[in-house]
Amino acid sequence: MKLIIIAAFLAIAAAVPSSYKPEYKAPSYSAPSYPAPKYPAPAYPAPAYPAPAYSAPAYNKDNKYADITIVSQSDVRNLDGSSQWSYAQSDYTTREESQVQKKMQGVTYDSYGKESYGEVLGNTNKGSSYWVSPEGEKFTLTWTADDAGFQPKGDHLPVAPVHEYELPVAPVHEYELPVAPALPYSRTGPGY
Repeated sequence: MKLIIIAAFLAIAAAVPSSYKPEYKAPSYSAPSYPAPKYPAPAYPAPAYPAPAYSAPAYNKDNKYADITIVSQSDVRNLDGSSQWSYAQSDYTTREESQVQKKMQGVTYDSYGKESYGEVLGNTNKGSSYWVSPEGEKFTLTWTADDAGFQPKGDHLPVAPVHEYELPVAPVHEYELPVAPALPYSRTGPGY
């Protein structure tokens, strides 16, 4: 009988290819069902923000200069960092300005806040403006702003008065400072 079982096993093994692998079938489970939690819905009050209170505009709504328009305008930006711009209005008001980058001596700070004095890049600015006041007075203002600061020029700007006088000199007092009197010295105490 053993011979028949072995022969039957060999016949089955010869019929099954050597790459045979049994097919795996995953077990199937039904999806779990949980009851929904029964929490009360949160009630948040609607935010009540007061309406912003803006004051009435400080300008007159009837603009008496509504007919003033821009008659020319230019704006040039160059790759080297310099620029020029200007505009002119129909009421003869003009403004032009130019700026150039320049190496200057100045204070620099490193990433640790350490201060050092050396060469820095800064802008120099030149410009002019012309306008006519409502009273008909003509004004021209020119300015330069560079490492020497802002320097405006115009006939309408006030000029500081020039004072020519000698500065007072502090009085010199000649007197002898008091000296503490010399006391006699003697060695006293244990061991002397």
